[in-house]
Amino acid sequence: MPADSASGESRPRIVVITGPTAVGKTGAAIELALRFNGEIISADSMQIYRHMDVGTAKPDAVQRSRVVHHMIDLADPDEMFDAQQFSSLARKLIADISERRKLPFVVGGTGLYIKALLRGLFESLPRDSNIRSRLKADAMQIGMSGLHERLKVVDAEAAEKIHPNDAFRIIRALEVFELTGKPISSHHQEHGFRNPFYPALKIGLLMDRDLLYRRIDERVDAMVAEGLLEEVQGLLEKGYSADLNSMQSIGYRHMADFIQGRMGWNQTLFLLKRDTRRYAKRQMTWFGADREIRWLEADQWPKAIEWIEAFIGDDVCTGS
Repeated sequence: MPADSASGESRPRIVVITGPTAVGKTGAAIELALRFNGEIISADSMQIYRHMDVGTAKPDAVQRSRVVHHMIDLADPDEMFDAQQFSSLARKLIADISERRKLPFVVGGTGLYIKALLRGLFESLPRDSNIRSRLKADAMQIGMSGLHERLKVVDAEAAEKIHPNDAFRIIRALEVFELTGKPISSHHQEHGFRNPFYPALKIGLLMDRDLLYRRIDERVDAMVAEGLLEEVQGLLEKGYSADLNSMQSIGYRHMADFIQGRMGWNQTLFLLKRDTRRYAKRQMTWFGADREIRWLEADQWPKAIEWIEAFIGDDVCTGS
């Protein structure tokens, strides 16, 4: 496996395939991994959960039989799993895949996971349990939407990227601002200048916004037809609370709201499609700030072949 030895250490090279939800990352990554004798490491914060298949668009059995996939079905829905755990496990996988002279492909749309893998996390940023407790109490009074509005005032960039229901990240961003006097987005930007752990070719897939939004609407309809409602009903029957972080993700919270009588069916589908489109927009905002990503129209992904060939050199065996 080609490696970068400029720092005196042999570091495996990796290929990252990313972009917004529904753009076609999985299909393109499988074909590229087959071509370059690769294995796929999923960088999707929801696909790590067991029993959550339809709503997370996990690769199906046929796709997983064509190319080995890692970082899928690692935790139960009520277990905590974060970017630090992802990066730790993914680094071990990258070492193993490379030692077997295969090419690691990191594939997914969770930008924080990819950033944690390549550049690490903010271990040095301070924490304060008293501030967190106060912010949680504030959330009980004014709601997460109120805290999200507060975040907009002090850190509009972070607020744009964080969903209004993401209590953990909203509270963390406000906590960091109170403790350091600087927006967490500024810390992110400074952190971004750290040298990456691996030489990485980052390829982003994109498409016309209207087309992407139509694909998202079609994907939602397909998920419903494939049993998303039944999947969420089954999770609730297994005892997994609708208040879990995993169950507050797109699709799962919508179906739980319907099942528990908080929304009608038409409103559920409307909000699910709308919120998925908004999520795709936030993903593009995140990835658009990464100048290392080389962008391709999704249907032009075969052009990535020559980029990967140039990136890895002649030292990797290609697939048959």
